[in-house]
Amino acid sequence: MASATITRPAPGPDPETGRRPRWASWPVLLLGALALGTLIGFVVYPTFPNYDSYYSLLWGRELLHGVKPSFDAYRAPTEHPLAVAFGALLSIVGDPADRIMVGATLASFVILAAGLYRLARASFGTLVGLAAAGLLCTRFDFPFLAARAYIDIPYLGFVVWAAALEAERPRRGTVVFVLLACAGLMRPEAWLLSGLYFLWCFPPADWPQRVRYAVLTGLPPVLWTALDWWATGDPKFSLTHTSGLAEELGRTAGLSHIPSATLRFLKNLDKVPVFYAGIAGLIVACVLTPRRVRMPVALLVIGLGTFVLVGLAGLSVIDRYLLVPSLVVMVFAAVALGGWTMLRPGRLQKAWAVASALLVVYGVVFTVTRVNFSTFTNELVFRGDSHASLKALLNNPKVRAGMRCGPVSTPNHKLIPDSRWILKAPVSEVIARSDASQRGRIGRGVAIYATNRQSLLRSGLTSGVETPEDTADNLPMPGFTWVAATAYYGAYVRC
Repeated sequence: MASATITRPAPGPDPETGRRPRWASWPVLLLGALALGTLIGFVVYPTFPNYDSYYSLLWGRELLHGVKPSFDAYRAPTEHPLAVAFGALLSIVGDPADRIMVGATLASFVILAAGLYRLARASFGTLVGLAAAGLLCTRFDFPFLAARAYIDIPYLGFVVWAAALEAERPRRGTVVFVLLACAGLMRPEAWLLSGLYFLWCFPPADWPQRVRYAVLTGLPPVLWTALDWWATGDPKFSLTHTSGLAEELGRTAGLSHIPSATLRFLKNLDKVPVFYAGIAGLIVACVLTPRRVRMPVALLVIGLGTFVLVGLAGLSVIDRYLLVPSLVVMVFAAVALGGWTMLRPGRLQKAWAVASALLVVYGVVFTVTRVNFSTFTNELVFRGDSHASLKALLNNPKVRAGMRCGPVSTPNHKLIPDSRWILKAPVSEVIARSDASQRGRIGRGVAIYATNRQSLLRSGLTSGVETPEDTADNLPMPGFTWVAATAYYGAYVRC
């Protein structure tokens, strides 16, 4: 089997003809089509940032106003220094900043797809690269994360491009460290990647290079810790706050539950056919091209190991911490589909190509028969319409007048960042009725409620907290008078 493989041509001019690849190659054309489709989607479905990303905008705006960011706000997410810096930059433009953040994340998705193609191509060839990028674009969880401006997409972009450049030229050095440093300012899991890459590059490097690599490796945790210390007085705030919030929201898991959670999350992210194709592709790649699998396997092992460490540390055990391994599964699934191009012409290559074509047909049929595409359309429409509904309600003159009587209260934490962004309000002016520390302040002011089933399930009720108190927070309080309503939300006022 190993003797059937051929060597992939190195990037650059063809060694025989001296010609460079045409700029209008299939990868370039497909990348352009993806970029155009993404732009159209951005215009047609005007979505807005998710909970975490709105907080990055809020914290960035606080920094611009010379105020320490409210990292310790009620059920606030973990801060990410690079996202906060980006939020500060976007806050300069004012109200359109939230849509610009979505646009930037969608652009990051296109860059991520190009990076995954580059990684798979560097390891296994062009067709495998195209297949990997195609699988990414058809795993709808990923473009949906981009449409909601999740930080995971640019984070994955940094990690995947670092891996791709390293796969093309081992021990590449500075540019890879810079990409991993950017990733490390977005998610602490990248610190482990940077540390291991430092150990990999250390032996052959000279001392000036070693010093530069050490600075780039240590910069993200130092900056993260310094920002926490300055803003909250606790250099370990992000770690303790994240673990505490995970326990409060029921997202922790013991070591015994991690293996089953890993399989479940990977199958959900990659979908079952791609998951099993990835296992087959991994086996085939290890047999046919053991040297080429080093980078993808390294990413897979480190990603899985990080997920285990996250669980042991008591942090949130959610599928987003397995996004890097899920991308590697796609690369190996692409090997199962396009790996026949690594063989010399012959019966084995033809048989594999035919089998791959049948797998593609099966994948298309599986997707068409199992996926309800209207679900994604409805979800995107809801995200845009519900935000517009909340904005219209909060800008109602009667609601604005009611704010002079007291703070704006929401059922729980979910509507706080959106409301604060729309109202340009500090942390003290928008509170949650589920926050026990604010019970004395909710008797006056403006009370916001969900007014239909969909908004109630998404914004009114707290997942995993089925208590009478959670239900009561969605019921109008005595003494409050209805003043305004939109399609998704209503407002009551008491002075």
